[in-house]
Amino acid sequence: MRKVLIISRLFPLWQGGSPRVLGLAKHLPEFGWQPIILTTRMDDKSDQQYRVVETDYRDALAFWRKLLKLNSDQDIRWQVRKRLGVTNKKSPVDFLLTRAGEIVNYPDPDKGWKRFAVRDGDRVVREEHIEALISSSSPVTGHLAASALKARHGIPWVADLRDPWSQNHNYPYSPLRRLFDRRLELRTLSRADALVTVSEIWAENLATLHQGKPVYAITNGFDPAEVNVPPARLTPNFTITYTGSSLYPGKLDPAKVFAALGGLIRDGVISPGEVEVRFFSPKEDWLVKEAQEHGLTDVVRQYGMVPRPEALQKQRESQVLLIINWEGKEGLVGHPSKLFEYLAAQRPVLATGGAGNYLLERILKETGAGVHAPTAPDIRANLADLYREYKAKGRVAYRGHAERIDKYSYREMARRFSEILGNHLN
Repeated sequence: MRKVLIISRLFPLWQGGSPRVLGLAKHLPEFGWQPIILTTRMDDKSDQQYRVVETDYRDALAFWRKLLKLNSDQDIRWQVRKRLGVTNKKSPVDFLLTRAGEIVNYPDPDKGWKRFAVRDGDRVVREEHIEALISSSSPVTGHLAASALKARHGIPWVADLRDPWSQNHNYPYSPLRRLFDRRLELRTLSRADALVTVSEIWAENLATLHQGKPVYAITNGFDPAEVNVPPARLTPNFTITYTGSSLYPGKLDPAKVFAALGGLIRDGVISPGEVEVRFFSPKEDWLVKEAQEHGLTDVVRQYGMVPRPEALQKQRESQVLLIINWEGKEGLVGHPSKLFEYLAAQRPVLATGGAGNYLLERILKETGAGVHAPTAPDIRANLADLYREYKAKGRVAYRGHAERIDKYSYREMARRFSEILGNHLN
């Protein structure tokens, strides 16, 4: 069996790693590739089913965390905002933090990992007779390490950009910083044999920037082992559930959902005692205020982040699963990764926001797993229909097509990566 080194700073899921990387590690052996994961030290080593090489790690922000007495396990921006009592969606504090981050975080906060990844990766490539590399970002430091290993060993390298680099739709920095990032991206990825990203539009953008480079679109997916079979028992109430790592005011924002639901309650279409909107994500003060503004204080509940098995269970028991898509031009460019996890839950999906995102709408129509409602009137109409079905039957039926959904599994994703690796072997 051929060996491939997968370079990913975070692994596995319970340490903040990407489900995409975990899916590759789990299913590539079915297609003739034995993966070895190059990552930083893992706190929990109870799961030994994957071959993992752990490296040292130097936190590039350690000095600032110590100076400001900040928790190393939490986002610096969030901690500073909380300490200063900042709740506005836009504030001078955010502006200053962003400008400081342009310098301190170049090219990303994990830049201190590169030398350890190159050092240990070099040893693994030689000792294990590695035949190919896959680097997956973010962070982009993984690509910098892979580029160095490619230069030393000349083996095929596939760079997987789960999020764009300089073309990122949520790019937080100035045009000048973007210019530096673009130059570094072009120089770094010039050594890659192929580029992969998660949507057709992002693939087109990458191909335009990296002219002549093979670029492939491979969507994110779901773990076949997490499919909701047999179906879980549903909640008695009309539950609308969101699970995710973060929300962004004004961008990844449930304001349209709150406006539509608040209007339906005021008009007597939905009974407030029968509906609950559940957020299993970091608690946000601004979200509480938005719910209050729409008269949903007793309807919207934030439970905070929960362990992944619990989050999956909350999805499976929910009447409706909520996707909040990016607003503005950001909402046009890709598939929300949460969509694929929801496909495994096999509950109806209501995707909101992101007017014009035909990629999201296409998958929902193709699979029958749900609907895309980009505007507040669309959301209102679909919520009303879902609630009427709930009132008439005691549950909202799931109408997804299993055979069409299967093409978005991690197994299929790994198969496509294996084909790319095979195409670019010397």
